[in-house]
Amino acid sequence: MGTNGSTMLEPLRQGLPPLDPAAVSNAASCALPPRYEAVREARGFTRRTLDGWDTGDRFDDVCLVVSELVTNALRHALPADTPRRGEQNGSVRLHLMRWTERLVCAVRDPSHDSPVARETDDFSAESGRGLFLVDSFSDSWGWHPLAGTLNGKVVWALFRLQKPDGMMERPRYE
Repeated sequence: MGTNGSTMLEPLRQGLPPLDPAAVSNAASCALPPRYEAVREARGFTRRTLDGWDTGDRFDDVCLVVSELVTNALRHALPADTPRRGEQNGSVRLHLMRWTERLVCAVRDPSHDSPVARETDDFSAESGRGLFLVDSFSDSWGWHPLAGTLNGKVVWALFRLQKPDGMMERPRYE
């Protein structure tokens, strides 16, 4: 029960993905330039990485979520006076991490503001739906501020993967 029946994404939990970082099987990351072409670059990086990890079964969902998280970081987390051309200063960074049956995509940005889902009844609107899409297409998601001397936050989304032996689902004996 949110206050005033606010967003359907309540609670937007602050926290880390429920996985042991020490047990990660594969990890890759890339710095993204502060311009909107970075979304296309992030999708290409994600495609190449997932193909290499043989995790293509969730590719469409992961790519859509990566696009939304990167778009949000560029649109809302970079100061308005950030140059939008040329240099790759690494202020926005995409991380992909794979465990045996889980994949996490995380986008780091320099803002301390928590991600906010804007209320919109217009589902044909061009903006305002990003976090609803992240919530719909990932298995879980959240965010946390960066620790220590790093400024900003990380917004992450978790995806369940098929078992490596090709089994689609665990048998249900319950």
